[in-house]
Amino acid sequence: MVRSLLIIPLLAAAGGGVWLARGALLRWRDLRAAETYELAGEQRPMLLRAAGAMVCGVCVTVLTLLTALGTFGALSGGGADASIGSAGSLPDGFDDRFGDRFDDRFDDGQAGAGGGRQAAPPVDPAAAPAAGAAPAAVPAVPTPSPVPVVSRFDSVGHPGGGELLQSAVPGPDGHPRNVRVWLPAQYAKDPNARFPVVVMQAATPRKTADAEVPDVFEGLASAVQSAKGKPFILVAPEAPNGTAHPCELVAAAPMAVADDAALRTTIAATFRTLPPGPAGWGTLGVEDGAPCAAAAGLARPDLYGAAAAVSGRYDAAALARTGAEAPATGTPRLLLAAGKADTAGLDAARKLQAALRGGTGAAARAEVRISDNATDYSAERIRLRLVRQAAQFLGEALGKAS
Repeated sequence: MVRSLLIIPLLAAAGGGVWLARGALLRWRDLRAAETYELAGEQRPMLLRAAGAMVCGVCVTVLTLLTALGTFGALSGGGADASIGSAGSLPDGFDDRFGDRFDDRFDDGQAGAGGGRQAAPPVDPAAAPAAGAAPAAVPAVPTPSPVPVVSRFDSVGHPGGGELLQSAVPGPDGHPRNVRVWLPAQYAKDPNARFPVVVMQAATPRKTADAEVPDVFEGLASAVQSAKGKPFILVAPEAPNGTAHPCELVAAAPMAVADDAALRTTIAATFRTLPPGPAGWGTLGVEDGAPCAAAAGLARPDLYGAAAAVSGRYDAAALARTGAEAPATGTPRLLLAAGKADTAGLDAARKLQAALRGGTGAAARAEVRISDNATDYSAERIRLRLVRQAAQFLGEALGKAS
């Protein structure tokens, strides 16, 4: 950049010097001709042009030296600086948004997969070689796992007294998809606390669950305000495309729907969460998203400690097979909630409960609770009550904020 700026005055000085020198030469020739015919001529214009040409020459010399020095500096040190800049630079706004969060994780000694440097392990004096002894064989260093890319989450609103953020996170297929994260009001009030996480399943392609159930945040916040629920972070990933009803995929490939490693690592590295696992992570589905939540809780009890399915319709046989094929570790904990007047929803919940009891493996071990007492004067109010019940169930099943 500096070299480019110096070229402009260099060219201007060179052009002006040539013009003045040419004028001085022509004026000198005129004076010589006047002397031949014994005529008096004025020398001042020639001297002024000559002096101007000399000043321009000095400027050209100085600017040429400065340009040469800038080029030499770029050749000697620019390559190393450029490589360092490209390898160590961060996206615009990264430090502004996540610097404090990474400092908190580093100070706690629990930096996430995308956090700061890992502390060096302590040296055991007993294991250190004695003076003069031959050095011990160096053990093979395992190849580190890929570090997840920490996405930038931008604030898009403040529903339910909390903060709603959105970003693009790679999905299980590697393609980016929108993910919304709702932080409860307690998240900002206690900057040192870590919160459990609930993943809310969506049922409409290319939409997040909060677009289908916009009052879910009010339900979660009211459960906490009434002291019947514990605060947690709600994560709403965009449903995959390829079918009009994504939750129907659970019968064919439940493991693919339940396990989303990129989402877990990104959320854990970006926000103050409890570690991913059954002690601090659960899942929620409302209406058409309920089968996805039930499948996630049954298929991976080692990842989700509890699942709440609200007002859903279920393929009992398919979900029983999903539970039977689940990992041997962990006991699925499942809430099936429906309004008191929703006879079809309650019938589907009871059939799923019976199918799981008659199944094998983790399905037979599943702890299934049915809620059938929610009633109110409108469908929206009933759904709000059911979301409160789901928040209370998930808060009881998962670890509290620490």
